Amino acid sequence: MSVLASKRSESSVEFINTANNIVEEVDDFLMRLSARAGRLYREPISKLAHQILEHTEKANSIYPTEDDNVRLDLREEHLLEARGALMALDVEMGRLYRVLNNNPQGCFSNSEGKSLPPSEARRKLDSMAQSLGEKIDAENALLTGALKKLTAIRLAAKKKNRQ
Repeated sequence: MSVLASKRSESSVEFINTANNIVEEVDDFLMRLSARAGRLYREPISKLAHQILEHTEKANSIYPTEDDNVRLDLREEHLLEARGALMALDVEMGRLYRVLNNNPQGCFSNSEGKSLPPSEARRKLDSMAQSLGEKIDAENALLTGALKKLTAIRLAAKKKNRQ
């Protein structure tokens, strides 16, 4: 039976879905680059986005227990790598946004292939940047929460060992 939307809680692995969404939005940004800008930005930015997804998938495939410090350490390492790539992506996307903002109408065209007016293009670019920024912030919060859960598992194990 399905759960009502108002009664649903966030999945403990929602960071994977968010990472997927980030990759899709980053790809959308990168497709708007000119050939010249693409040579500079496409590969490093795409690589960072995919690193986030890769490390979240790896972290999710590791099921640590209180007694298994190796798995705890490995999961934590992947979560930290994902968060590091996320922060680097945020910086790089800020740089890319500033580049695209210099000529936003060059990023968008209508169904007839004509460039959008500058004000409309800037509004659309700002909307894209806002959406991606919110996803980056959400992913950071989700990864931080997952890391805190690992800390709680470690503390529970220490407390258990003392007794």
